[in-house]
Amino acid sequence: MSISIADFDYIRKLVYDRTGVFLSEDKTYLVESRLGMLAKETGSNSISGLVTELKQIKQNRFNPLYQSIVEAMMTNETFFFRDINPFEVLQKSVIPELLKQRLNRENLNIWCAACSSGQEPYSIAMLLREYFPQLAHNQVQIIASDISTAMLKRARSGRYQQHEVDRGLPTPFLEKYFQHCGQEWQIKEQIHQAIEFRELNLTEPFRTLPQMDIIFMRNVLIYFDLKTKQSILARVGQILRPNGYLFLGGGETTVNLDNAFEPVQFENGVCYRLKRSS
Repeated sequence: MSISIADFDYIRKLVYDRTGVFLSEDKTYLVESRLGMLAKETGSNSISGLVTELKQIKQNRFNPLYQSIVEAMMTNETFFFRDINPFEVLQKSVIPELLKQRLNRENLNIWCAACSSGQEPYSIAMLLREYFPQLAHNQVQIIASDISTAMLKRARSGRYQQHEVDRGLPTPFLEKYFQHCGQEWQIKEQIHQAIEFRELNLTEPFRTLPQMDIIFMRNVLIYFDLKTKQSILARVGQILRPNGYLFLGGGETTVNLDNAFEPVQFENGVCYRLKRSS
């Protein structure tokens, strides 16, 4: 199904206003593909018909159609231990350093932003369980958030298909932390209960989040325009503890976006922290 220029501009503004994600003009094919499938699923004859119906409900964000259109435009690519280097940095450098600095403090707070279907926070929970057994359950808080209610529902279920556990998940971890349920794999309760999933829009204030020691915000800033990236990083700086670390995707950086951060080079990768006062 094709989309008119007017309808594309309408959808582009809707998505930007709701999520901060900027759809450039070369994403027309993407919008046509995803909304075309949604139009068929909802019984519309065309994308134009879908947009007309959307306009009639006045963009009520709680309307199922509105939510479905916004979520259809989101990219939810993820897998276990994606781009392994950040997890090696976490295991070999960041967690040991933070534990030395925080011997007398009760909680280590970790936030996975834009967690999609949950593989990233579950990867972190398994890593902590495997390599830092001295950390009791009540000493670590892992919060995972996403804007998509559909993705959060999948993440909370902790259930994955065979091809999903085949991507990045070490076989010993599969055998130790999952159980076979029919044609799927269910993550075990000891890992499942370690994570709190929340709906959160990165373009809005992070009022409900505590101060964080570690923030994973990987492969999401690339979807925002310059102003939105700067706004998000400014709010990240407000909740990241002075000695905490921010992990971004391989193609992302704080350089030339927010001078409050500085890159930190580890053997297996780079992450970011707030600049220390001189």
